[in-house]
Amino acid sequence: MITTKQRSNLKSLAHKLTPDVLIGKEGISQNLIDQIETVLENKELIKVKVLSNSSVKAKSIINELAEKLNAEPVLAVGGVMVLYRFSNKEGIQHIQLD
Repeated sequence: MITTKQRSNLKSLAHKLTPDVLIGKEGISQNLIDQIETVLENKELIKVKVLSNSSVKAKSIINELAEKLNAEPVLAVGGVMVLYRFSNKEGIQHIQLD
């Protein structure tokens, strides 16, 4: 569980990110979960964009995705959500949470 201060820090880091994953009309599928899992393992902090033709909304699915991915929901605004999960992968730049 991340603190409010840590969440605020993650939001500021996510501001400059471009979406790594797009959710389209198919919504949440196992393929999408696997794709987000891979990106989280490589980056720790990711931005996900829900396209306008999707049947789901960012605010309604962020907690479900976070639970399935064992990640922390950081932000859901409009069609964008941000997820964080610490990665044990070596060779990547880890985000330092204070």
